Amino acid sequence: MQLNKLIAFHKTVGDATRIRILSLLAAGPKNGQALAGILSLSPPTISHHLAKLKEINLVTDRRNKNTIYFHLNESVLHQYSQSLPKLIIGKDNPMTMDNSLQLEHRKIVDNFFSDGMLKTIPAQRKKKMIVLYHMAAGLKMGRKYTEKEINDYITQFHPDYATIRREFIVSRIMHRENAIYELNPRELWDEIVES
Repeated sequence: MQLNKLIAFHKTVGDATRIRILSLLAAGPKNGQALAGILSLSPPTISHHLAKLKEINLVTDRRNKNTIYFHLNESVLHQYSQSLPKLIIGKDNPMTMDNSLQLEHRKIVDNFFSDGMLKTIPAQRKKKMIVLYHMAAGLKMGRKYTEKEINDYITQFHPDYATIRREFIVSRIMHRENAIYELNPRELWDEIVES
C-alpha cells in the first residue's frame, strides 16, 4: 500500500456521514434509498458519499435486478486501519528494535547469504521476512521501477527474481501498478513475527 492511498483513505472517512454509512453497511448491504431514508438525507447526497467511498474501494456495489446494493469491503477497512499504527509506531523499524533483536536478525541474514548472494529462500515466514527486508534495503523510497529494473536488482541476490518479486508484493514491501513497482513506506511492510 502506498502512503498516498493511506492518506486518501483517512481523508475520505474523515466525514461523519461516511462513517454513519459504513456503520450501516457493516450490519449488511443496503441500497441508496434505504441509506437516504435511515440518515434523513437526499439520494444525491448519499450517492456523492458512496462514490467517494467506492473510489478508495471501501464500498462495493452489486446489482440485484433494478436495485443496486452497497456492501462494506471489510478487508480493505482492516488493512487501512491497521496500517496507520504501523506507520506511526513502526513495529518493524530497526530504530525501535532492541540490540538483541538486531543481532538475531543479523545472524539470520549471515546464515542465508554468502558473498552477497541468497543461498536459499527461507521456508519459515519470520526468516523469509528478515531476508526480504534485507534485500529491499537497497531500493530507493519514492523511485518507480520497471519490471526489468526490479528483476535486475533481485538477480544480484538470487536468480529466481520472479519468486522474490512476488514475495515483495505479497509482503507489501512493494506496490505494483501497471507493471511499475514502487517501494512502500517501511512501516507498511508485513511484520516480522517473533517466535
